[in-house]
Amino acid sequence: MLIENTGLNGTQVDLATLDESAEKVGFIRWQWEYTRATYDLKLTDAGTNSDYFLRFSTRAVEGRLENPDAILAIEAVYIGRATFPHGMEYESPVPQPILNTATLRLNELRQLLA
Repeated sequence: MLIENTGLNGTQVDLATLDESAEKVGFIRWQWEYTRATYDLKLTDAGTNSDYFLRFSTRAVEGRLENPDAILAIEAVYIGRATFPHGMEYESPVPQPILNTATLRLNELRQLLA
């Protein structure tokens, strides 16, 4: 599920600041290569014991990811349910408590990057 109107899409920030801010909110830089990175935050639905991942993707607009001064642009924010053994399903409905937590964390991140 793509999450619209986060205020994060298009935000440009240096890698060091993004890593630090994302970590404070609970995200980790998971998948990355020289010009792209994906940050993940794991959220668990206590009622169903299902795991969801709040994720945002970035692309370097200046420099490469091995340099903390590289400038990254946030491209998309989305959430999906983890499936066994190691997949993501983005089409199923996301429980409202998970969406509420996701919105809260995204707002925290936006404030840290402002």
